[in-house]
Amino acid sequence: MLEKLDEIRSNAIDELSNLQSLNELEDWRIRYLGKKSTLTQILRGLAALPLEQRKAVGASANEVKALLEAALGQKRAALKEEELARSIERGRIDVTLPGRPLALGRLHPTTQMVREICDIFISMGFQVIEGPEVEWDYYNFEALNIPPDHPARDMFSTFWIDTESGERPMLLRTHTSPMQIRVMERTRPPVRVVVPGKVYRYEATDATHESMFYQIEGLAVDENITLADLKGTLYEFAKRLFGAERRVRFRCDYFPFVEPGVEMAIDCFVCGGSGCRLCGNTGWIEILGAGMVHPDVLRRVNYDPDVYTGFAFGLGVERIPMLRYGIEDIRLFYSNDLRFLRQF
Repeated sequence: MLEKLDEIRSNAIDELSNLQSLNELEDWRIRYLGKKSTLTQILRGLAALPLEQRKAVGASANEVKALLEAALGQKRAALKEEELARSIERGRIDVTLPGRPLALGRLHPTTQMVREICDIFISMGFQVIEGPEVEWDYYNFEALNIPPDHPARDMFSTFWIDTESGERPMLLRTHTSPMQIRVMERTRPPVRVVVPGKVYRYEATDATHESMFYQIEGLAVDENITLADLKGTLYEFAKRLFGAERRVRFRCDYFPFVEPGVEMAIDCFVCGGSGCRLCGNTGWIEILGAGMVHPDVLRRVNYDPDVYTGFAFGLGVERIPMLRYGIEDIRLFYSNDLRFLRQF
């Protein structure tokens, strides 16, 4: 029995010195100190031995057990320290290495264009304001010289909103022009504002039409404002936005809330005016509509048209980057496709 205990001690110590992990150490503990180990069975069987043999075997077995338990504790501490050292080494930061690049967000191309356009007009003395997207029929149509029976209403495919019986009709604004009226109702001239915002049209979507898009409206009212002031303002805007070499053309157009009305175009920056697919072989690209504020619109806000005159203009924001970057489908702006958005 004593020889068996010496063999157990010798084998256990030899194996212990070769262990490399805490999992292996746990297997060793179960094998030599567990409830089913040979050493534990010897200790449990001491009662069956003669008294003199029991004393010798018991003392030797307890000595081996104490030795193995002490060796177990030392080995466990050593393995934990080695594991900690390896973990620290794996997590060590080499401060000489370049940092990992962080993914940066960016502004939507429409937002970028809104800010760029607004900054141009701010530098010319205009103030940026915003207004409600759910609008009264009065502000969206009637106050802008478009009464209920006016044929110009057919120009706007409108999202109407159900209201209680007797309520004034409401709608999702079809343009940002209602803010002309709202601003003039609460402000005395001089007035110089630009109004960026979303507008809504009840129409089928295709490469050049969306049911929701951005517009920027501009308004200036004061004494002695003339069509020359409108042309000079928009000429300066086109030069800053599209380049100093751009040529600008104004032609007559119709809008119910201005008289006279004009449309502004720039010479095609792809073909230089000689004609191409982008400009429809005309050499010119229409940018916006504008005109002198109609006297009836001024009267509705208690501005005397004999004293005050003004001009207004409006442009579709998405049209500008479509022209500038050759984008052929307006739906790309609202598809949330990162392959498209990351280009701007």
